[in-house]
Order: sequence, then structure tokens, then C-alpha cells
Amino acid sequence: MTLRYFLLLGFLFTGVLVPPAQAAEPGCPTPALSRLGRHIVASGETLESIAQKYSLVPPTLMGFNPSVRNGKVTVGAELLIPPYNGVRVEVPAGQSWRDVATKYRVRPDVLYEVNGCQKAPRVVFIPGVNWSPDGANKPIAAASTALSGYPLAQKAGVLLGYGWYIPQGKGEPIFHGGLDLDAPVGTSVSAIAQGTVAFAGSQGAYGNMVVINHQKGYQTRYAQLETIGVEVGQTVTRGTSVGTVGQTGTPSSLKPHLHFEVRSNSNLGWVAEDPSSHLQK
Repeated sequence: MTLRYFLLLGFLFTGVLVPPAQAAEPGCPTPALSRLGRHIVASGETLESIAQKYSLVPPTLMGFNPSVRNGKVTVGAELLIPPYNGVRVEVPAGQSWRDVATKYRVRPDVLYEVNGCQKAPRVVFIPGVNWSPDGANKPIAAASTALSGYPLAQKAGVLLGYGWYIPQGKGEPIFHGGLDLDAPVGTSVSAIAQGTVAFAGSQGAYGNMVVINHQKGYQTRYAQLETIGVEVGQTVTRGTSVGTVGQTGTPSSLKPHLHFEVRSNSNLGWVAEDPSSHLQK
């Protein structure tokens, strides 16, 4: 599976989208900056309530709308709404977007996809970065407070990590959207945080899988399960058993394991994130 597959898996659009003004390369998503929505401030709304409506944080709106950088909104004002959290950055002369990716510690392949696979854009969108008035934009830290736990009773070794890898006997790299945690068949698997079960069943290469939606637009996935112990619509808390480890999907390892993912919701779909920063034993 390619990165594009993981970026485009699932769709949930929010806001009013404007027609793209910037073309993407064939087969690539429309650049994020070509999908800015617009919101007219209504009576009683605040910067925080508008941000929450679009699953954003207030600094994201402040970065795109200088008029609200004092933290206040004006009734009737029109605000630009980006498709997800991040900042708009001009690429300095003599630098490439790859240099920008390094500066903001964003994976170059993700930045390339988010900006429509353009080779030399003058302005790029940096996802997952918090706007700051002094220009010291930093990664958004909301995710770590939304999700924090561990899906197994004991810390497990990682059989396959998050990111690009070349499967044995293959010449083309593929993207692995989660962590494969070493655990025997039958090991109990637990939800890492409170949420609602959105899916519980068989899902192709994932095998038996449980998907839980959490607050702040996050989702966790527990795959390669032998048994499933929850139902769709069920509310779970941190530590609730969701099933047991198995080998029911397409194996990425010869050993039994739990395939665990963390995803955040955006107009690109449920985008895979490195689960390591959310795991706390």
C-alpha cells in the first residue's frame, strides 16, 4: 500500500470548499492551500467555537487570518478556513520545500503530497504545526493529551515500525501506517483512551480489526486480531478489552502481532501518524 492510499483512506469533509486555484500533479491530492474554506462570523461565535466547529485549534485560524490575532472575532467578518491544522509558509529564495520540511521536522513525502506533489512551490502548507506570532512555529501538541496509553498489558518489541520499508524479496518500498507489536496469539488487547467503537469486523489485509474514534479528531486501530470483544457504537474507556491478538490478515511478519495505528481526521481522510508519541505504559 502506498502513502497515497493511507492519506486518502476515508473521507470526512468540513467547511465550504472553494474551487482549486492551484493544480496538482496527476494522481495527487489537490494542494491544501487550494482548498481553503470560508466562514462568516455569526453572532455569539468566538474564535474557539469556530475552531472547534472545523476540528482546528485557534492558532491555525490566527495564522490564516491576521484580523483575529488579538483573539477576538467580528460579527460578519469572513475567515479563511484551512482543511486541517497547520501554517502557510513562504519558501525562502534559494531553498526548496525539502529544506522547509527539515526545518519544521515534517516528513518530506507527506509535505510533498499535501502540497499537490508540486516540484517548486513558492508557498507551502505545513501540516500539524502551531502558528506563533513570533514566527517560532512549533508542532501542535494536542494529540499527546488526547491519546495516551498502551494497547497491551506488557511493553512489547516492535516487529515493524511506522514509515517506509522494502519488504523481503521486493524492490519497491511501501508505507507501513502503524506499529506491529510482538505478542502471542490470545494476548488481550486494550483501548488506549476513551472513545466510541466505529468499526468491529474483518477488513481485508487488516484481518479482524477494531476502530475507535476519540476526541479532538483522533482514531486508533487495532488489527490482526483473533477475537473481537466490542461492538460498533459501544463506548469504551482506557483499558477496555477490545479483543485478542491473532493472525487474521495479510501478515507483514511471520510472528503473531498486534498491528496498531493512530490516525487524525482531515480533508485528506484519516491520516496515519507515528503511534510512538501516543504510547505510554
